[in-house]
Amino acid sequence: MSRLLLPWRFFMALSLSGRVGLVISLFWIVMALFGGYIAPHSGTDIGAGPILGSFTAQNWLGTDYLGRDILSRILVGARFSIGLALTAAVLASLVGTLLALLAAVTGRWLEEILGRVNDALLVLPGKVLSLLIVAVFGSSLPMLVVTAVFTYWPGAYRIAFSMAGNLRNMDYVRASRLRGEGRWYIALHDILPGMVHAMLTDFGLRFVYIVLLLSGLSFLGLGVQPPDADWGTLVRENLQGLFDGSPAVLMPALAIASLTIGANLFIDNLRNVGPLQLVEEGA
Repeated sequence: MSRLLLPWRFFMALSLSGRVGLVISLFWIVMALFGGYIAPHSGTDIGAGPILGSFTAQNWLGTDYLGRDILSRILVGARFSIGLALTAAVLASLVGTLLALLAAVTGRWLEEILGRVNDALLVLPGKVLSLLIVAVFGSSLPMLVVTAVFTYWPGAYRIAFSMAGNLRNMDYVRASRLRGEGRWYIALHDILPGMVHAMLTDFGLRFVYIVLLLSGLSFLGLGVQPPDADWGTLVRENLQGLFDGSPAVLMPALAIASLTIGANLFIDNLRNVGPLQLVEEGA
């Protein structure tokens, strides 16, 4: 029974701001999964409403520069803004964590090589690096994910290795070496559990950074390409309505802001209330 109540206990352990952030984050994740099915209109119905129209009973969040329903476009676009960012954040954290574990349990030569490569990539501004990659290889959906992963795995590696480097000197890790345990057993069984909490927090931050990166690329016309559109694309397409205060510009920008603020509120509380701590309490 305590296992069934664990999600509720985790929710109640958060502060009020953390709960608000979690609710906002979960809301947008659900919209990314099911938004296309519950959208009130088709996102491709050109001329179905007025050009850059305001809030109406038929179009709750107004219409865009082609008369398409903005609410439907936001719901459909959520799968690109959130789906691509979530995929890239997972891959960047996995690559960074696995390379850090490998460096921690292998010889100094690999640690030095990965450290120098990581330092070289961190010197380059992330946005400049991503613009360079997209300009050279194009902006297909897989390439956008690869770009975000390549841009942000060095940061994940730095955090993971700083923790793995400390944990590998702990007494219980040395005891495993003396017992003759293999490197990957030590990495996954002894070192990784002590890193999970911090890496989950770092993963949340990477997700927020990647959402902003992909939205920025789309705003510059280098991200998701028509006929598909993420939230950054929606802002760029309807920029002509900015001075008139058109909802077509404001609503996608508000969606980006609400997702990033909600995720940050949740992450800030996750630093103090970790899932592993609650699992141990509920055991």
